[in-house]
Amino acid sequence: MSKNVETEEPGVAEWYCVRTKSKSEHIAAAHLKNLEGVEVFCPRIRFQKSTRRGRVWFKEAMFPGYLLVRFELKSALRMVGSAHAVTRVVRFGDNYPVVEGEMVTQLREAMNAEEIVTVENRVEAGDEVEVAAGPLCGMKAVVTMLLPAKERVRILLEFLGNAREVEVPEESLLTPKKVRLFALS
Repeated sequence: MSKNVETEEPGVAEWYCVRTKSKSEHIAAAHLKNLEGVEVFCPRIRFQKSTRRGRVWFKEAMFPGYLLVRFELKSALRMVGSAHAVTRVVRFGDNYPVVEGEMVTQLREAMNAEEIVTVENRVEAGDEVEVAAGPLCGMKAVVTMLLPAKERVRILLEFLGNAREVEVPEESLLTPKKVRLFALS
């Protein structure tokens, strides 16, 4: 469903998608939350990434460059569109698509109070993986055992016609795109 500013009747607040400046979703959300009659939903994901300093936790927007804002289109469009770090309210021609409130409610229920969900892309025993670094790079294998104290895994790979178990660093493995949202379980 879409709304047109010209035909919109005042008094009905709906959810709309708002475009923000790059990597500024949280800044735009903070400014929009201060506006009267405006509700903001800025879901973020928390994940670990390997860096030179080791594994580090990062937080990023679930929808990079966008957030969801509930407001009355006719009376608050200018105020929302000109908020700090906001580039525009998403529209198609003169129509502003409405995001279904049910979808926002379901997303909110899946999140914690800070609107953050933790994503872990860890391997498990039995997963098929590909080695992405080191002398075994490019080889496909099956994880046989996790060795969490060492942040290593034991994999079974076929080498010269024989099956061999070797230990490799967990971060050197590529898994099929398998993401589990632990906040949802």
